[in-house]
Amino acid sequence: MNALRIARRLQRPPLRCHAFHTSPPYLSGHNKWSKIEKRKGANDIKKGQLYSRAFKEIALAVRSGGSADPDQNHVLAAVIKRAKTQGVPKDNIENALKKLCGDSGKGDSHLVFEAMGPGSVGIIVESLSDNPNRTIKFLSTLLKDHGARLADVKFLFRREGRVKVALDSGDNIDARLEKLVEIALDADAEDFESEDLPDGTREVEFKCPHTSLHKLTSALTAPGVCRELLSSELVYAPLETLEDLDDESSEDLGKLVEAIEDLDDTLRVWTTADS
Repeated sequence: MNALRIARRLQRPPLRCHAFHTSPPYLSGHNKWSKIEKRKGANDIKKGQLYSRAFKEIALAVRSGGSADPDQNHVLAAVIKRAKTQGVPKDNIENALKKLCGDSGKGDSHLVFEAMGPGSVGIIVESLSDNPNRTIKFLSTLLKDHGARLADVKFLFRREGRVKVALDSGDNIDARLEKLVEIALDADAEDFESEDLPDGTREVEFKCPHTSLHKLTSALTAPGVCRELLSSELVYAPLETLEDLDDESSEDLGKLVEAIEDLDDTLRVWTTADS
């Protein structure tokens, strides 16, 4: 009888073991940390880009407004308010202002470069640098790598002022817009465009001669004229926008502009392909 039981057991198929993990257990913690580390690295890059962009906007505001004091510079006050809303630390903002007004040492130089890009697109680059030789070296190398070169193209642009403000929603918004336009025209505004946002706010952007930017900004920021100033800056506007740029040139231009904007010293990039 015992021999029969033993024989039956020997005829049974062996038990199969199923693994619930395809990777060694000691790797799970490593993989989790790698994901956290990668996510943290991406967030740090985004923060760095945000802080860099804030510094550039503050620099532009100081230059266009003529003062590093937000109480005397409406443009700068608007930029600082927007930077704080986006999460830029107070220390970063204060350090930027000290740097721009020369409290931290040698002041930076404002540089303007002209280039011819893919598809014969004119490009103007505004930079703020404490080492102009380094800036022009990096930019020249970058242009060459993207099939572009330094060239005289400023004649393709017009220097002009742009001021954007916001109006609150309401039944009388059209009447308030009409009043706003009248005030702007008296302050040398030449043209304007308006856009209604989903929350009912109406944003209005005015164009003016570059010599009238301060005059127009002051008029539009007077008490009771608008809800808030969104931006005020000098731009390089193309005299004629290139509308027949082929797909390949358009893609190459986009990559070049993105690469230029990623340079630490770059403030703004303007092209004749901009609308």
